[in-house]
Amino acid sequence: MQERACQSAPGVLYCVATPIGNLADISRRALDILERVAVIAAEDTRHTRRLLTYFGISRPLLSFHEHNEVQRSAVLLARLEKGESVALVSDAGTPLISDPGFRLVREARYRGLPVSPIPGACSIIAALSVAGLPTDRFVFEGFLPARASARQRCLQGLRGEPRTLVFLESSHRIVAALHDLVAVLGATRKATLARELTKRYETVRLDTLTGLADWVAARAERERGEFVLVVAGASDELQPRPAGLAPEAALAALLEELPVKQAVRLAARLTGASRNTLYRLALERRY
Repeated sequence: MQERACQSAPGVLYCVATPIGNLADISRRALDILERVAVIAAEDTRHTRRLLTYFGISRPLLSFHEHNEVQRSAVLLARLEKGESVALVSDAGTPLISDPGFRLVREARYRGLPVSPIPGACSIIAALSVAGLPTDRFVFEGFLPARASARQRCLQGLRGEPRTLVFLESSHRIVAALHDLVAVLGATRKATLARELTKRYETVRLDTLTGLADWVAARAERERGEFVLVVAGASDELQPRPAGLAPEAALAALLEELPVKQAVRLAARLTGASRNTLYRLALERRY
């Protein structure tokens, strides 16, 4: 009976983080999982095969990318239900962070199949850790739109965002992206450019957006590689505020009728003022 139960148990879908550059950053647990699974679903099998060869691992590979994710998910889910374990990897870093895999993980969850993270390298977290900008609250926006008009509209929607902004960018769009960031968010907004993290030509530079744009444009080789841009959030004075509605007055009126948290939330929505600032004012009034 015990043997039959083991045979009927589903396999595990492992989301395995791989190095973003330096191969020494892979964990021992990740290597152990990659050696034991029945199949490795890889965004680019050629790229992953080089990684496996370096560590002396020989396991079957199955291509899994944005163009075949729906079809391959069905194949992998069937194997998981038969009891085979699967490792999902991207070309570099943590799977699903601007990489394929969401549909597979979601469907596995819906079916009650076990999904387990094997944590490791992630370019956005690595960049945040060395950016020198606030990291207590941040928003990850992924890649900016390729077309200039769409990119500018996207940035306009983020102009008043108080949290630190994190973007990914490619070598052939980094100059245009920085130009639009300057135009929309302002020349003096602080930002950090992280380029080729953990690789030979790793560069991390904190400056204004204008300073970064000028620095990249000064030498052609600075446009090469993979980029993470960490941009400071908008200061309180940049938050959009409807004319004629003072945040303090709105907050005072709402506090007469509502609990602190609800009053702060509504005052921020009505006036565009920072929630943190309004919360401090509310506490001063109440206590």
